[in-house]
Amino acid sequence: MSFSLPDFRRKWSCRGYMSAGAAMVTAALGLSLLLAERAEARKYPAPLDIFGLGTPRPRAAAHTARIPLPRPRPDEAPKAPGEAPPEAEGKSSPDKPGADKPAEAASPPQKPVSACRLALTEEIAIAPSIADIRGPGACGGEDLVRLEAIVLPDKRKVTVKPAAILRCTMASAIADWLRKDMVPLATSLGSTIGELDNFDSFECRGRNRVAGAMLSEHGKANALDVRGIKLANGQSIGLTDRTMPREVRERVLHSVCTRFSTVLGPGSDWYHEDHIHLDLAQRRNDYRICQWNVWDPLPQIAPLLPAERPEEAPPREVAAKPETKPGEKEGADDEAEKAPAPAEKPAAEGSKSQPHRPATKKRR
Repeated sequence: MSFSLPDFRRKWSCRGYMSAGAAMVTAALGLSLLLAERAEARKYPAPLDIFGLGTPRPRAAAHTARIPLPRPRPDEAPKAPGEAPPEAEGKSSPDKPGADKPAEAASPPQKPVSACRLALTEEIAIAPSIADIRGPGACGGEDLVRLEAIVLPDKRKVTVKPAAILRCTMASAIADWLRKDMVPLATSLGSTIGELDNFDSFECRGRNRVAGAMLSEHGKANALDVRGIKLANGQSIGLTDRTMPREVRERVLHSVCTRFSTVLGPGSDWYHEDHIHLDLAQRRNDYRICQWNVWDPLPQIAPLLPAERPEEAPPREVAAKPETKPGEKEGADDEAEKAPAPAEKPAAEGSKSQPHRPATKKRR
């Protein structure tokens, strides 16, 4: 089929009776014929296309090869080591992350609970576990607790003020000391224990807070400083109070030196005059240190000024006159009487004679 402009004009002349719809149909028909001729021409190579670049190459049909799959494993076959049971294949293990969860989101494995933590129950002490502390140097420790209160055998609670951060072994030793040694002592005083005065527990520092000194047991959460124990009746047992009976303080001394490896108090150094240091430091051959001097009460200090002269006392001139011994001449007494008395100061001065003060030794 061929298309020429003269034939188009002869068949469809632009006359008045030609409608717009017929013109649009004619244009669409001519365009479709033109596209069909071009598509038919592309099937044959052009005369000057030597390398065949303009001719489209037919594509080979793609055939999918079927890959054979292995046969399923029989149920009676022995299981390989580490293979999960069939019913658990579709379920993800709680310890291992599933396919839809990334490996980073898996929870870390839980640390096994120590024997001390299992023994330190709520019937002995209120001591919740806290995370391990990793401070600078060797500061910190593992298996730590926050000792808040100690439960006595009669279910009463002894509050630790403030709460102490200690290792579980140290907290257990403090609880045993109060329950077994201090309760009978408080009972002998007619009351029971109500509060433990905590002076210091965990603190990352050197010994005695000296710069550059060896790490203190406080820096390892293995020490506790105690100032006193308050009883339920309001009485307080000050461990370094000299007004407390000596027998009470000596009883406390023997109890702590038996249970703890280090006990420092008054007399050990100038840093432990107002409290008692307790710790469980490990030394060679289980060496222990117990340095605590139970001082006697302080003596009464003599008054700095002499007592006033009583009114019935004789005049100073008579009191200062030496007594005559038998056999001495009485003339000496007469001469002493005839000696002129020292002139008194006029009353206008308005000052009284100051009594003589004996020389006293200067106190340090």
